[in-house]
Amino acid sequence: MSISPEMALDDQTGPFWQERDPEQLAFLASPWPTAIILATYLLFVLKVGPWLMADRKPFNLRGFIKTYNILQIIYNGSIVVSTSYILFVRRPYKLSCPITMPLDHELKDVERLISNAYTINKFVDLVETVIFVLRKKDRQVSFLHIFHHISMVLYVYLYTTLNGPGGPSAPMMLMNVIVHTIMYTYYFLSSISPAVQASLWWKKYITIAQLIQFGGLMVFCIQMLAQSDCQAPRFVSYVIGALSASFTVMFGKFYYRTYVVNNQKKV
Repeated sequence: MSISPEMALDDQTGPFWQERDPEQLAFLASPWPTAIILATYLLFVLKVGPWLMADRKPFNLRGFIKTYNILQIIYNGSIVVSTSYILFVRRPYKLSCPITMPLDHELKDVERLISNAYTINKFVDLVETVIFVLRKKDRQVSFLHIFHHISMVLYVYLYTTLNGPGGPSAPMMLMNVIVHTIMYTYYFLSSISPAVQASLWWKKYITIAQLIQFGGLMVFCIQMLAQSDCQAPRFVSYVIGALSASFTVMFGKFYYRTYVVNNQKKV
């Protein structure tokens, strides 16, 4: 069953965003929980954490990291499977212009569940930076790393608050969790032992996959904006497109600096 533009217009669509989902996650009902979480995150990873670790040895978190990576593989992999099933088997969306399902749609609860799972995971991802700080991996706490995590948390908060679950975010969510499943698989394998880590040759292809993801998202947003009859909120396309463009520039610079310049120096 597909959602027609007429159904969406009659339901709750506006030119910039849609009406708030009455059953959204409780902690997103107010901006304060998200603001407090992000403020605490920044304070710890930039000030408190480095200060506490200044005269301490790095924590040995190998067991915790392995468990965390396994859980992330399962969590992101589950979203890959469930989102793929909805998008390509049940097909409630017109993929060129996906619109959030009406509140009385038969798959609305499934759409909400998957979207909420993805939203929660963007907050859980902040734990990664805390691990870096506790292990004194200061080089990994970069501007790119922090900007990426904070912008994703802000995005899922604004999107679910202004647009509700699913809709235009569903294809973006699928591409993102595919890359994250691959990424956490690499992280888990590299945490097994130094010998296993040395044998992993495909680290740079994770960054390439991320760049492909951002390029795909920009094309997706442009084609939605180009359709005069597409009733998906244009605000969503602008935000996803702008984020994807900024990530493309920053991840592109990271790839060039890490895998091109460094390889030239080695040669």
